[in-house]
Amino acid sequence: MAEAVYILCALTAAACAALLLRGYKRSGHRLLFWSGLCFVLLFLNNVLLVLDKVIYPGPQLDLSLVRSVVSLLGVGTLLYGLIWESD
Repeated sequence: MAEAVYILCALTAAACAALLLRGYKRSGHRLLFWSGLCFVLLFLNNVLLVLDKVIYPGPQLDLSLVRSVVSLLGVGTLLYGLIWESD
């Protein structure tokens, strides 16, 4: 059951990223770009979670540090966009 939740979270993040980036392409608002980029990185984080917990479970391959860095980059891009691109 957990595997389904991981996959659904990844698909939701991908859908959010696609909608935000499509909105940016239409309107040109920079905050939509930074939000879309954040969700792209969160999607990548969820893909890494699926790889870590479902595809390669066990102590051989631990992707927790990589997942943490990717999520930090995602939230960091959103924070950058909120601070520097606000009008």
